Parts: sequence; C-alpha cells; structure tokens
Amino acid sequence: MNSLAVPLLVGLFGTAGALLRFAVDGWLAGLPSPRRHWPWATFVVNVAGSFVIGLSIGLSSVFGGEWHAALATGLAGGLTTFSSWTTATVRLVSEGRYGAAVLNIGVNLLAGIAAAAAGMAVSGV
Repeated sequence: MNSLAVPLLVGLFGTAGALLRFAVDGWLAGLPSPRRHWPWATFVVNVAGSFVIGLSIGLSSVFGGEWHAALATGLAGGLTTFSSWTTATVRLVSEGRYGAAVLNIGVNLLAGIAAAAAGMAVSGV
C-alpha cells in the first residue's frame, strides 16, 4: 500500500467513527427516561471502540498494519471519547452522585477491558 493510502484510510475511518458516535449520542439522547442523566452514549461508544481495537489487533496479521491503523486509530479513535468519559464522571461528582461516579469509572474500565479481550478472541489472538 502506498504511503498516502494509510493516512487516507485513517481519515476516512476516523470520519466514520465520529459520525457513528454522533449518531449513537443522538439516538440515546432521544430516548425518554424518567431517571437522572447517565452517560450511556459515552459508555456504548467506548466499549464498542475497545472491541474494535481488540479485533483490529488480530485482523492486522491477516490484512496488514494499514488496516490496524484504519480500524484502531481511525474508526475507534473517532468513535471513542476519553474526554467525555472523564467529564461525565466529574459532572456526576459535582452533582454529589459519588456512587454513580465510582460506578461509571469501574463499569467503563471493566467493560472496556472485556470488550478488548473479546475482540482479540474473535480475531484469533
């Protein structure tokens, strides 16, 4: 693959990831809920992104490092959001919802690790 193809793949997949994150956020924000705010969209995209990165590790041995860059740096990079996760946690703390903040940290970490491991397992790593 030529040297221009990898940055183009990363950019294309990054755009797709960002648009997917925007769609997930819009879809979940539109669902009615009688409960207080919980950062579901951030959770969903971060877990999905962890799975994609795990999957891309195994797929790179079949399709090459260019596709790992496209999937991990591009798609997962555009999809996931560490800054929104940390900001949501700070918001929960500022609302005095300390248990929810701790739960947000723990659930995101455990689910993200599990998703990455599942992606690696599915791809044969």
